[in-house]
Amino acid sequence: MVDRFRPRTDRAFVERVVAAALDFAGRPDQDVSLLLTDDAGIAELHDTFMGDPTPTDVMSFALDAGSEVVVSVETARRVARQNATTIRAEVALYIVHGVLHTVGYDDKDEAARRRMRAAERQVLAKLRLQVRDVDA
Repeated sequence: MVDRFRPRTDRAFVERVVAAALDFAGRPDQDVSLLLTDDAGIAELHDTFMGDPTPTDVMSFALDAGSEVVVSVETARRVARQNATTIRAEVALYIVHGVLHTVGYDDKDEAARRRMRAAERQVLAKLRLQVRDVDA
């Protein structure tokens, strides 16, 4: 885990979130590399890998040996304020969403999106976290 955002996100919390998502997906031993950054950092990566120079909440990449997940903590903070939730819950949602993408979940059509949202809710419930019930 690399945390480039201030204040730092609690590492033990992040590890619990990643473990819960991987356990849910039946891949508890999968390696996950995680970068916590700001909007400028994720926008640069979004442009490099997706050709879109705008910031986004989370990006994920499935790799042969595991996965990489990038989260904008700045976006999480802003969205948490807008939706009257906690930044921890919002960061957790983004991590779970990214990990689920790397293990085969998708949200490109309505049925897939419902499946993804249900999975996110189950993982977050296991962690005793709640977030808004809209697209991540």
